[in-house]
Amino acid sequence: MIGVVASEAERSVVAEFFELFKTPWEFYRAGINYDVLICSNSVVPENNARLVLIYGSQRQAFEECGGIDTSLAQGRHFICFRGERIPIYGNCLLFDGLRDEVLRYAATKSAAAVSESRDDQVVVRLGFDLFEEVRHLLTQGQPPELASIPTLELHISALRELILSQGVLLLEILPVPEEQRFIVCLTHDVDHPRVRYHKCDYTMFGFLYRALIGSIINFCRGRRSLRQVAVNWKAAFSLPLVFACLAKDFWNQFDRYLEFERGLASTFFVIPSKGKAGVGSDGRRRAKRAARYAPADIADDLNKLLSADHEIGVHGIDAWRDAAEGRAEREAIQKITGEGDIGVRMHWLYFDSHAPVALEKAGFTYDSTLGYNETIGYRSGTTQVFKHLNTDNLMELPLHIMDTALFYPSYMNLSENQAAAAMLPLIENAVRFGGVLAVNWHDRSLGPERLWDDAYRKLLNQISSKAAWFATASEAVSWFKMRRLARIENVVREGDIVRARVSVSERDPNLPAMTLRLHCSSSKYIDVCITDATEVQFSAVPYDKLLVTV
Repeated sequence: MIGVVASEAERSVVAEFFELFKTPWEFYRAGINYDVLICSNSVVPENNARLVLIYGSQRQAFEECGGIDTSLAQGRHFICFRGERIPIYGNCLLFDGLRDEVLRYAATKSAAAVSESRDDQVVVRLGFDLFEEVRHLLTQGQPPELASIPTLELHISALRELILSQGVLLLEILPVPEEQRFIVCLTHDVDHPRVRYHKCDYTMFGFLYRALIGSIINFCRGRRSLRQVAVNWKAAFSLPLVFACLAKDFWNQFDRYLEFERGLASTFFVIPSKGKAGVGSDGRRRAKRAARYAPADIADDLNKLLSADHEIGVHGIDAWRDAAEGRAEREAIQKITGEGDIGVRMHWLYFDSHAPVALEKAGFTYDSTLGYNETIGYRSGTTQVFKHLNTDNLMELPLHIMDTALFYPSYMNLSENQAAAAMLPLIENAVRFGGVLAVNWHDRSLGPERLWDDAYRKLLNQISSKAAWFATASEAVSWFKMRRLARIENVVREGDIVRARVSVSERDPNLPAMTLRLHCSSSKYIDVCITDATEVQFSAVPYDKLLVTV
């Protein structure tokens, strides 16, 4: 059991952290014996824990009593732990002297964490505020230049390794379903479902330029094949026939998505109203943000998607800033889907610190806006679904990969091969850490002039080879909610036997089971499938003689 000493102001972020690192813990109570005691900017109480972890960027009794000189590094930093570089967004206290180094400050090679053995106890002093780092990640997020780093997952991994290094057995409900490596959420923002909805507007002029002139430029750069140039030119010159309904609308790609994703779950986020641009954070209305379609215009396509068990969500306009507007947007899409629970992703990824409260008041079950327009990666530093700190129930499904970020000239501007290379580390991190890999491939991206269909097909093939569970956004959120409600209780070790009970409430039989892992060391563990409330007994520890009774 882990005990945590923290201030009242930190309690909500501590609780959320341990929903992501799902292991037995509680806020410190006097008189209780803990295996691990975590102290965050607090006086360390009398204890007999095997491992004490003291976090904080202010000088504390540990260094005062030990006569350790310190210095304060301010601003953004990197610390190094077993070959991993972890960004630190707050201050970091550095330690001088000959103490055992645990973490290294990358810039100066100074110690950012040191350890000391005291009889049967090891004390590790870490010079940063763990829970304030978590708060920063879940609220402000990471800058685009550090998007590639799953910082929160690295903090969890480092804490886990510190605990296991002291021989403490650790039980954890993993952030991934049984027998799966990770969860995949394929999502599609429906911005331009028909080219014929656009005539003399910005979107049409942009299409013509990119299809006719841009194709030639990209051909000369080696970014387009001659066949792709021909496809784009043919599409441009077929516009009169498309407007006359004598040729297929080449931006209507719903059937191709059904073909590409046959047997796979996905979610389509639909704009709830036609011609409404909404208001930006600067108070301006940008006409280009307004949709040229209403949900009723594509109702047949949406019903076909629903019949194939795909999910329809809201691609919000003003829901992020106004709960009443959000309620109206939610109800507009629910009239089509008939579903009670529904999620949202804001158009153009509009979001601010007040958005979670507005979206929760509007009645949304989850949001999936927190990603980047200009790059791919981990805005919140995590692969996991989490709850916003200022809401009661609203869950966040982070967005990791977006097609326009990869290919737009004003963003990453990658070729298909470069895009595949850029996405590979995110897939590898999903395999390593579990959680979700959320992908957004826009509705018209398979057709002219984008022609990002081959890139999407290759991505699907690559992910499909990794033993991933393809889930709708709603299913992924529901699975994480189920995990949040699970509890590891009554953990007892008697000699070579470890017993525990896992309580599971509101188990959905349509969702895959959870996995309980007993970590015996950094590299040795055993997994047990958890469906309903389960009594588990691990016998004959250490690992090489481990037996499990469920």
